Amino acid sequence: MSRSCASSRALFLAAVLALAAAGPAAAATKATNKVRIGPAGAAFYAPPTPLPGKVHGDLVWARALKGAPVVPGAASTKVVLYRSTGVDGRPTAVSGVVSIPKGHAPKGGWPVISYAHGTTGIADQCAPSRDVAGTPVHPYNAYVFPLLTRWLKAGYAVVRTDYEGLGTPGVHPYLIGSSEGRSTLDMVLAAHQLDSRIALGKVILSGHSQGGHAALFAAGLAKRWTPSLTIRGTVAFAPASHLDEQIPLTTALTAPGGGLSGLVSMIARGVATANPSLDTTTLLSDQAQALYPQTLTQCLPELSAATAFGGLSPKELFRAGIDFGPVAKLLDVQDPSHLKIHTPLLIEQGSADTTVFPVFTDTLSTELKAAGTKLTYTKVAGVDHGGIVTAAAKASTAWIAQRLKATAG
Repeated sequence: MSRSCASSRALFLAAVLALAAAGPAAAATKATNKVRIGPAGAAFYAPPTPLPGKVHGDLVWARALKGAPVVPGAASTKVVLYRSTGVDGRPTAVSGVVSIPKGHAPKGGWPVISYAHGTTGIADQCAPSRDVAGTPVHPYNAYVFPLLTRWLKAGYAVVRTDYEGLGTPGVHPYLIGSSEGRSTLDMVLAAHQLDSRIALGKVILSGHSQGGHAALFAAGLAKRWTPSLTIRGTVAFAPASHLDEQIPLTTALTAPGGGLSGLVSMIARGVATANPSLDTTTLLSDQAQALYPQTLTQCLPELSAATAFGGLSPKELFRAGIDFGPVAKLLDVQDPSHLKIHTPLLIEQGSADTTVFPVFTDTLSTELKAAGTKLTYTKVAGVDHGGIVTAAAKASTAWIAQRLKATAG
């Protein structure tokens, strides 16, 4: 036997003995190394058939992530594909990003923040994990990076779902709470399978705008959907709510709608995806119907352009004289005001927000408090929709730290 072979065997034996002596922690690290590596490029998002795994939250595969989707300050970043449950109740594959902080994990593992992103679009290229610098949608993903970097520096793992159908096969059920909430919660289970240092007992839920809506639904679903997770608290920045009241009001707006018209087009697609019997041709005007396919191929910036939905006034989106009653009823089902949230909640809202109007967040907070939620509501003067994640970063991070120190339960 050569000297090099003998040395290799000795090193191998030493590694095996060290693994045995180290016990569960080392075994967990070894299990992490056995994660299946997914293919590169768009093929990563095409799940095998049949879908691997047995239950929601099971990891399908992962690979290292680089470029625009990577939050600065992470020790490692990986894109994952995991099993969840779709809006139709069937197993589906969802993608997301796992960012691990620098340094050594504390006793019990890294606390983890499952962050649900704001509106980017419905088309696959709008998924945050597929972000590309220089594209129109990139700012819609990158604006939150300073907040997420702050959390990484505080010693928290940060995981981010793309949501069902966003990047992966199927249509993204935009603002459908059960789908968003399940994706947000299952993301934590998948991240723990990727890296067992991510703690299931120290979980914070958070999100902005659409993501605030998602975080609220995740908080409401967590007790029965993911009982293995201990949710220490939820931070919702300007969460969407009361769409059933707002959509009918848009018919009074006669100037080109820009981003608002783009959002309304996506809301129509989302509610129709969750309710296939809904015939959008009876709701949308001929002009809007002609543009409607773009909701599946373009991100929000393009949909908001003057050459697309943004060139139509909100009034022009709908047929004259339609009955909004059935649609409002479907939208009301997706309203977070009906949730029973059993863990502490912080809502941060900018007073100058013209996307999620403060009056509706005021009402939402009142309703959740009346339902028994332990809620702290902060309204920051002069702050607009996107600015709230920066303006409230310090306060929300301090609130998270207090919740993670508190006794679970």
